[in-house]
Amino acid sequence: EVRLVESGGGLVQAGGSLRLSCAASGFTFDAYAIGWFRQAPGKGSERVSCISNSDGNTYYADSVKGRFTISSDNSKNTVYLQMNSLKPEDSAVYYCAADFRGLDACLYYGMDYWGKGTLVTVSS
Repeated sequence: EVRLVESGGGLVQAGGSLRLSCAASGFTFDAYAIGWFRQAPGKGSERVSCISNSDGNTYYADSVKGRFTISSDNSKNTVYLQMNSLKPEDSAVYYCAADFRGLDACLYYGMDYWGKGTLVTVSS
């Protein structure tokens, strides 16, 4: 059974940092792409960042470039999203997702497996 469990969300002041974790199980982790997506209340889903565990390629949305860093620890089957210089507009539920089809799935096709999300709230 594929499982993705997010953690690390919380309340932080603007300018602060959080590190989200996505613990994965039930699939060949190093063959998959993992993506972070977010959804704020009343808004649509936004692709935040993606990483291909097979070749290490990454993607960042323009809104988070230079502030967020995605990384993967294949020994722990965990992907991290380090979020620095947080802004109130970063407040959202953050979801991690996985797909065997690589970075293209994250960018174009949609992801097969999803976690339940973790809430990030950035106060001004």
